[in-house]
Amino acid sequence: MDMAALLARQPDEPALLREGGHLLGRLVARDDWLPDACAQPHPERYTQYLLHADSAERFSVVSFVWGPGQHTPVHDHTVWGLIGMLRGGEYSQPYRLDGAGQLAEDGPAVLLAPGQVEPVSPRVGDIHQVRNAHEDKVSISIHVYGANIGAVRRSVYAPDGTRKPFISGYSNETLPNIWDLSKAS
Repeated sequence: MDMAALLARQPDEPALLREGGHLLGRLVARDDWLPDACAQPHPERYTQYLLHADSAERFSVVSFVWGPGQHTPVHDHTVWGLIGMLRGGEYSQPYRLDGAGQLAEDGPAVLLAPGQVEPVSPRVGDIHQVRNAHEDKVSISIHVYGANIGAVRRSVYAPDGTRKPFISGYSNETLPNIWDLSKAS
């Protein structure tokens, strides 16, 4: 996998986000590969399906499926990440903690359209809220994170800056079998 080769070179974070962003951009440029089982919305909340976890947990690849109008709470990641839009659109509203420790918007919301990629990390901006840009259709984004993100201790934020720890897990009923090469030609 190209991401594993990139990480093996141990680039600094700006190079990793730039080069990894190009790799993810190539992946989300086509919308003909995501299995239906990893594209199913939940009627009440967004879903997070594990597509791949590096065996050394250096990175994971996840599909986020947004039902109409669904959104995350304000949250962080604590690791680098890349968000690529596959289908539909999503808004990412960046936040920061101000001098008094209060949560404050950090610029305007960013709209991601299919094929676009945006980085996140503690160094470039790690706190945001994401929402489906559409009130009437499903949107899907593909995320690559610098860890097994479903097992990373992260935080959601209240408006006063109070943090509540969480571990997201995954929505998969079954996990991908990366070792089954029976269909490889």
